[in-house]
Amino acid sequence: MTKTPAAGIPARIERPTTKPVRPHFSSGPCAKPPGWAPERLATGSLGRSHRSKLGKSRLAYAIDLTREILRVPAGHRIAIVPASDTGAVEMAMWSLLGARPVTVAAWESFGEGWVTDAVKQLKIDPTVLRAPYGELPDLAAIDQDHDVLFTWNGTTSGVRVPDGWINDDRGGLTFADSTSAVFAMDLPWDKLDVVTYSWQKVLGGEGGHGVLILGPRAVERLESYTPAWPLPKIFRMTKGGKLIEGLFAGETINTPSMLAVEDYIFALEWAKQLGGLGALVARSNANAAALDAIVAERDWLDHLAADPATRSTTSVCLKFADAAVAGLDDAGKLALVKKIAALLEAEDAAYDIAGYRDAPPGLRIWCGATVDTADIAALGPWLDWAWGEAHAA
Repeated sequence: MTKTPAAGIPARIERPTTKPVRPHFSSGPCAKPPGWAPERLATGSLGRSHRSKLGKSRLAYAIDLTREILRVPAGHRIAIVPASDTGAVEMAMWSLLGARPVTVAAWESFGEGWVTDAVKQLKIDPTVLRAPYGELPDLAAIDQDHDVLFTWNGTTSGVRVPDGWINDDRGGLTFADSTSAVFAMDLPWDKLDVVTYSWQKVLGGEGGHGVLILGPRAVERLESYTPAWPLPKIFRMTKGGKLIEGLFAGETINTPSMLAVEDYIFALEWAKQLGGLGALVARSNANAAALDAIVAERDWLDHLAADPATRSTTSVCLKFADAAVAGLDDAGKLALVKKIAALLEAEDAAYDIAGYRDAPPGLRIWCGATVDTADIAALGPWLDWAWGEAHAA
């Protein structure tokens, strides 16, 4: 479909009559699974020690369900760790990097955070590959004899890496920050040595906890390499040169919220009943397709990620079409974003859809599996309404 170029002040339209049933489009914490309610959570572990037989069994059950839903190979270890995805990434970086040269690829704000850690904190002089928001760096230029750190799906840019770019015979370890990719994209576990995420993204869990998944090559590195820098207690995964296996069986390093664990278990059981990973991917793809249709029909709206082949199907980032905001600088565009987001929130039509603070001014709409496609479709007319109202205000 060819869009008609936008020009002039948009006309105001009548307030739509149909709203999204669940207007939760935040990119984290994300929408709860359909049918979620606090009274549906198991409560037997609440008020109990996480080191009790019951507590450890629930943590182990969460790990087992994670393995089943994500199809994680038996040789990979899964741990629940503190401090969300950030904690999981930094736990891996501090514990594993420094044994060989490192490349960090960054094309959005979280990737830039890992660059800062590698350059200014660990001071390991990494090779850094960058690309602007909405684009990818040249992945073919990465020396895969290096350890390679990257985000599988750029939560703040709406760009994801393509399948098939990682070599089977790589010499280094691959570190994939996958927090807005897991449970919505089929990850190639045989090519990923370290995977991290936080469950408040695609499964709509509560914040504060991360998940760290280590492949056999990462475990071998842990047991054969000692970093040159001190490791905080919450980063330590070995003792006497051997992996602390209990960590990967539910014996967490620090005290987890058992309420958050039960909430995660609810989401995992919902995913299993739905049909597992394939069903989750299908829901996310359908949501992204519905949003694509909305963008295609509007002359004032475009994708930030121009290439559909590497466009996110979860954290979909949108920008204003150039012709629609001609003459506006970034400050003017940001003011427009804030007006649109505030108007929609006041109408309970869409929550938390302003783009990330460090990204180019625009909208960001979560299309992960816990969102219903009908709610994405219902959002379209409300975007038009808010666009007109924002110019009239």
